[in-house]
Amino acid sequence: MNLKDQKVAVTSISFGKSSTLREKLLHIFPNSVFHEHGEKLQGESLIKFISDADAAIVGVEAIDNYLLEHTPNLKIISKYGVGLDSIDQKALKQRDISLGWIGGVNRRSVSELTLCFMLGLCRNIFNSGFQLKQSKWEKHGGYQLSKKTIGIIGCGEIGSDVVTLVSPFKCNILVRDIADKSTFCKEEGASEVTLEKLLSKSDIISLHVPLTKLTYHMVDEKFLKKMKPTAFLVNTCRGNVVKQKALKEALQKKIIAGAALDVFAEEPPTDTDFLSLPNLMVSPHIGGNSKEAIEDMGHFAIEHLVSFFNNQTARKAT
Repeated sequence: MNLKDQKVAVTSISFGKSSTLREKLLHIFPNSVFHEHGEKLQGESLIKFISDADAAIVGVEAIDNYLLEHTPNLKIISKYGVGLDSIDQKALKQRDISLGWIGGVNRRSVSELTLCFMLGLCRNIFNSGFQLKQSKWEKHGGYQLSKKTIGIIGCGEIGSDVVTLVSPFKCNILVRDIADKSTFCKEEGASEVTLEKLLSKSDIISLHVPLTKLTYHMVDEKFLKKMKPTAFLVNTCRGNVVKQKALKEALQKKIIAGAALDVFAEEPPTDTDFLSLPNLMVSPHIGGNSKEAIEDMGHFAIEHLVSFFNNQTARKAT
């Protein structure tokens, strides 16, 4: 199976914008096409783009059963990124379509942004900076991150890396995860606790869970009311883990002190009243989007394709 004959459809705009990734992919798979401009592909536009492809490199696009019914040539989906909540893995298996994926490849990129949010919220950098841009000189330096209590919900690849990054600040780290994290916590000086204790004791709560039936709208009205009124919420995992309406009300009524979001239920978000809240900091889903992370994710996505098609050729040869 000649690699040069395989058509690869790249749906991720950020992949297509990287000259390094484009050159590498085109060198191996010259019959590749890129989605480079405009809105995120979805529905019929996504189907049309990959309908005749042998392989697809996808980012956050939804790969569901309906789409797969209209992609008869598709042999493999290669994930550019780490989240799998947008891919119907059962539908892939039913059609014998392979999935190329590796976890944690962009963890440092996301954990650095998380640390940035923590520092920015604590030291009032975001709000005071916006005020100064409007010629308002209001000096409120916030609080030091050092020795604060940080609650990590979801201590996988990214959550555990956040713990590593904040260790120099001598914080009290509380961890909540469905898996046993006792060994990790012992090594890092963290404490495994109940969700109730984490909510009531944490100065900052950082979310690092996948989007599942269990975590959908996990952060709701009840969750937020159990937090300290001086606490901050940070979400760099998935938008729908947080019930946005509940968070909006909690920030407006100062049930919590503030929040920082890199992800949203609707991307891009359209609730301008929510986005303009002075105690909310936002970024456009750039957590895993550092230059280094983009290239690492892209290289892995390409290697998944190379390995798959080479294995197909080897099997046919035998």
